[in-house]
Amino acid sequence: MHLDPATLLIVSAAIALLVGALFLTSWRQAPEERSLAFWGAAHLVGAAGSAGLALRGQIPDLLSIGLANAVVLAAYGLIWCGVRAFEKRRPSLGFALAGALVWCALCLVPAFYASIALRIVYASAVATLYCGAAAVELWRGRSERLASRYAAGAVLALHGAFYFVRIPATLLAPPLIGPNPLASPWVAILCFVTMLFSIASAFTVMALVKERAEREQRIAASTDALTGVRNRRAFVEGAEAALGADEDGALLLFDLDRFKAVNDVHGHAVGDAVLVAFCAMAGSLLPRHALLGRLGGEEFVCFLPEASAAEALARAEELRRAFAGLRVPELPDLRVSVSIGIAQTRDGIGFDALMRRADAALYTAKNGGRDRVAVAAEGAAAQAA
Repeated sequence: MHLDPATLLIVSAAIALLVGALFLTSWRQAPEERSLAFWGAAHLVGAAGSAGLALRGQIPDLLSIGLANAVVLAAYGLIWCGVRAFEKRRPSLGFALAGALVWCALCLVPAFYASIALRIVYASAVATLYCGAAAVELWRGRSERLASRYAAGAVLALHGAFYFVRIPATLLAPPLIGPNPLASPWVAILCFVTMLFSIASAFTVMALVKERAEREQRIAASTDALTGVRNRRAFVEGAEAALGADEDGALLLFDLDRFKAVNDVHGHAVGDAVLVAFCAMAGSLLPRHALLGRLGGEEFVCFLPEASAAEALARAEELRRAFAGLRVPELPDLRVSVSIGIAQTRDGIGFDALMRRADAALYTAKNGGRDRVAVAAEGAAAQAA
């Protein structure tokens, strides 16, 4: 079966055009995701380049060889920019267009312009570089756990690998120049690979963007907007899951002392800053695996998995002393402190019962003069420290 190369290029351009329109439509719906704009522009530019290549022999070679290939190389650079934007890194249009600009400069050299092998090697090398660099960018961001990240990276890496293989293949078997320069097996293969790349990238990239949006929504739904720690619902779910797994540990209940006075004297902006400072301090002093949450107002809670009574008391005292030592040069009269109640887990205790014991200990700390730690006793009483 014979397939006309020009027809394949037109089909490839049409697919790229549709994918580009899909990306731009999605970007209009989510304008904060700039990567969609870059990917949309990349596919539209690539579609224009493929259309120019399909017109080889019908338009001047300067356009079908020089300009069309430069446009295709610019499209790959824009794909790299899109990945950079997705990873919250600064895109560089200079680097993205460098491959196309160097191509234009080389086309002014007669020896390069006359050699189809040199043109193929250079264009393949540039496409390999951009696809490989984009795949590396996705790999660098793997700390953000998105399942679609690896599929998108694989699509880019495989596409880059195809162009990389094309380099030695061209050097070992230079293409013959016939009456129809497009009548080459490589052109047909390139068209199919490009069509597959456009379709695969549409699925994987859209899945990647959708997965991140859903992840950010889940985080927003479980995070206190002011302090960035878990909200009440998220903390309760995490603590109940830990208790359900029969994890030993301790529950620490915090209440910032005389916080209403801070708001009344210094204003709510300072009060909010104090809440944020407390959470930042707690995050730096408590273990990384600790569950920290805000119950509401100036009340916070922390579950320390596998913490002994002695370790929980030591952690609480360290945080209490550090917070009491907080000073703001611009507000010399500002004084803050925190009272802490501790309840140790025991066999079969539920979250509600553990919270009641910690609350009783906190009540003891408050009644004992504030700015202190109290540990819930096994009975109803609590011991102040």
